[in-house]
Amino acid sequence: MPVADYDTYVRLLDNAYTNKFAYPAINISSMVTANAALKAFAELKSDGMIQVSTGGGKFASGLVNGDMVMGAISLAEHVHRAAAKLDVNVVLHTDHCPPDAVDTFMIPLIEESERRVAEGKLPLYNSHMLDASGLPLEENLALSVPIFERMAKIGQVIEIEAGVVGGEEDGAAGSHDTPDSALYTTPEDMVRVYDAMSKVDGTYMFAATFGNVHGAYKPGAVKLRPKLLKEGQDAIKAKFGNDAKFYLVFHGGSGSEKHEIEETLEYGVIKMNVDTDCQYAFTRPIVDHMLKNYDNVLKIDGEVGAKKFYDPRAYLKQAETAMAERVKEACEDLKAVGKTIGTGAAVG
Repeated sequence: MPVADYDTYVRLLDNAYTNKFAYPAINISSMVTANAALKAFAELKSDGMIQVSTGGGKFASGLVNGDMVMGAISLAEHVHRAAAKLDVNVVLHTDHCPPDAVDTFMIPLIEESERRVAEGKLPLYNSHMLDASGLPLEENLALSVPIFERMAKIGQVIEIEAGVVGGEEDGAAGSHDTPDSALYTTPEDMVRVYDAMSKVDGTYMFAATFGNVHGAYKPGAVKLRPKLLKEGQDAIKAKFGNDAKFYLVFHGGSGSEKHEIEETLEYGVIKMNVDTDCQYAFTRPIVDHMLKNYDNVLKIDGEVGAKKFYDPRAYLKQAETAMAERVKEACEDLKAVGKTIGTGAAVG
């Protein structure tokens, strides 16, 4: 089926929230990594999300171009075509657009979707993340709400963040010297977010931070406080009524204990980003291939090597398979296996 339309997207979010599971959101930077995510989703009958960062888009455009918008468009067009042949729903999302890249990355992609919608097609991307978490909350919301209003008019979902995810991912979020206090979004801040965002007639996701840190860490090294998410959900229900809820996003999942991940699902996490672990899974078999076939992949001492070993397809197939297995693990950890809502997306 094709990339999800807006109504299907909302059904996906409701399905995850109601049934207490989350979708893995897999960062891609090439057709091969996109295919790995799609392979895993299809084989496990798991709906899922594929996302592109500014760095991923820039890489995908090629070194000669270095154009993050062009690369993001090219990747999205590939996913639209490839997903149409599968029996699961796929959502296309952009990841961690900082305020200084809104005009050069996010807005051009929204404009591309506006053109497509005017032609009777689906938006190019289903949703975008505006990461203004480094700004004071009022400035964050002052930037986020008008963009949300614009996106909602063409059936796009926005993701915003309050509080800072520590570490660094693709140069776009946080830093290793983030103060501890900034790693935890307060219930009071969550109420302010809900109050501002709920005035827009649309759907949004919210990345509230609870000690998350981007990057690779040993299990137990990251000190999470998942109950902050419950406190935030309780706070908005107390102020705005029992129907109030956040579709929450978990950033920086690498190094998190499985029981902590499962706990967040109880509190409304419906999306978890998976990037670092997939990068390693993709690279590991390439390293193995090169080390085991050193003499075959190099033309040394007057020899010609062995083409079938240095043909990039030889090792990229292994990389795609290995990354797909890591995506499957994420689907299992997030309890998304077999949870596809089936058909219902519109062709576009």
